[in-house]
Amino acid sequence: MGMLKEFRDFAMKGNVVDLAVAVIIGGAFGKIVSSLIEDVITPLILKPALEAANLEKIEQLTIFGGVKYGMFLSAVINFIIIAFVLFLIIKGMNAAKKKEEAAPAPPPPTPEDIVLLREIRDALKK
Repeated sequence: MGMLKEFRDFAMKGNVVDLAVAVIIGGAFGKIVSSLIEDVITPLILKPALEAANLEKIEQLTIFGGVKYGMFLSAVINFIIIAFVLFLIIKGMNAAKKKEEAAPAPPPPTPEDIVLLREIRDALKK
């Protein structure tokens, strides 16, 4: 029974659950980026270049008769977009953290005995 409890405690740790959520969201985010490249960027930006090369998709780009560097180019574009979006997300999170840290907490109220001691001190000075 001890090993089962130990495994359950391990599997339910916050880090493991957070990692699982990150992997699932990362997979979905990868599909969004792929769609962005294939359905938006390639038709809008790369279409004139591809038409000039008499091609329909970036994956069809070849050099030296058979080296398909278009697939590599597509993967590089995917990576750059993912890295840029993650950069923007992390930059936004860091800015939000700085705003939270920048707002200092108001000082706690001075205890009553300290206030009384200050009044006595000021009265003795007079």
